[in-house]
Amino acid sequence: MAILDHSTVQSQNQNQNQTQTQDATIQGTHEVTVVMVPFPAQGHLNQLLHLSRLISSYNIPVHYVSTATHTRQAKFRVQGWDPLAISNIHFHEFSVPSYENPPPNPNAPTKFPTQLIPATHASFKLREPVYALLQQLSTTTRRLVVIHDSLFPYVIQDVGLIPNAESYCFESISTFTIYTIVWEDEGKPGLSEPELLELLEDIPSLESCFHPALIDLENLQKNTKPISSGDLYNTCRAIEGPYLDLLAKAKTTDSNKQWAIGPFNPVETNDQKNSKKRHYCLDWLDKQATNSVIFVSFGSTTSLSDEEAEEIASGLEQSGQKFIWVLRDADKGDVFQGEVRRARLPEGFEERTEGRGIVVRDWAPQLEILGHTSTGGFMSHCGWNSCMESISMGVPVAAWPMHSDQPRNAVLLEKVLKIGLLVRDWSKKDELVTSMTVENAVRRLMDSAEGEKMRQTAKELSKAVKGSVMEGGASRLEMDSFIAHIRR
Repeated sequence: MAILDHSTVQSQNQNQNQTQTQDATIQGTHEVTVVMVPFPAQGHLNQLLHLSRLISSYNIPVHYVSTATHTRQAKFRVQGWDPLAISNIHFHEFSVPSYENPPPNPNAPTKFPTQLIPATHASFKLREPVYALLQQLSTTTRRLVVIHDSLFPYVIQDVGLIPNAESYCFESISTFTIYTIVWEDEGKPGLSEPELLELLEDIPSLESCFHPALIDLENLQKNTKPISSGDLYNTCRAIEGPYLDLLAKAKTTDSNKQWAIGPFNPVETNDQKNSKKRHYCLDWLDKQATNSVIFVSFGSTTSLSDEEAEEIASGLEQSGQKFIWVLRDADKGDVFQGEVRRARLPEGFEERTEGRGIVVRDWAPQLEILGHTSTGGFMSHCGWNSCMESISMGVPVAAWPMHSDQPRNAVLLEKVLKIGLLVRDWSKKDELVTSMTVENAVRRLMDSAEGEKMRQTAKELSKAVKGSVMEGGASRLEMDSFIAHIRR
């Protein structure tokens, strides 16, 4: 049975010429052409780049558009496949006016990445060049399909002016989180499922999770959303079936059409052990026992203060468990410019934990680390990319949500899927997480019957998720249905 995965796509396109000019990529006539318009932040860039790979495997040309900086960032960081080896994906790197590029503030009262706001506002200037590209592409295809991030409708608001174009909204967060927002916005209507109602009553409030800057961003664009032909989700029924059904019943979109076609990320990793590009931490993992290492990483939008880093370091040291800790500052609006801060660690920490742990200060291959047999747990911020990658690879989570959708994703992992435990209690989000709390969470996940049970549950869920992207699986069928729909 064939898996819709990077190896299949790569083998089909490996020897294609990658030196085509932008004009050349637009020549010729196509049945369907797809344009991807991601929101300019790592977790969003990454998901739509993975979706580009999946759609291109159906021999459909895909045009990925963003600022020059963010397109470069997406290609540089992609894991599990090589975007330059896939000739059906065409990258467009547009210029935008220069913008402020402030460093993240590790001591800010909230973890929301306000340093990305200037880059986001500058990216609104993509509206004109993207519309010009859409007009150009529309003359070379029977149907032009525009897939835009739900946080970024402003840039494609003119798509309705193109007769043969239609737009689809990509939701970058879990359907559980989306449904809880809908439920709350509609005045918490009654439900027939008592367990679900009890769960929803327990979720963190919108006000405590979502920063005013994010609300302002959505309000700024609320009158620019084009008519949607349907919604796409990076999830599958094995993970969120009940919430997909509830969303469909709620009729929250312009169209009743929705497709759950995740996971977008490769569900198998092709680990090339002799490759010169292989990250050194993978070589270290090769020498460790199965399920013996906890992977600690808080994503691309979280900066730890020196005090927080010291507490985590002490907790990891005291736990006695093996670890890989990615300790890097949050992204700036331009990740290729400016200095990078190094968080302070307790004196002698790395020497005392040598051989038992590794601190990685650069960009780490998260998908490959989670897919390694030695990795048995993941301390995570619970961004949706990380949740899907962890679920795909069958790794349970010590949940440490930082902002936005992450606290509700943590509820999904802990209460619904039973593959997570809480490190950071959201009701105490303004308090410092102590080394003792970190130590106890690591021990529970890595060295207890409770943790082992979660590991087994995660492995079973991973098996179901991997089955969903195979021929006849739920996600594969929904992807086939979406492709048939845009080819109709």
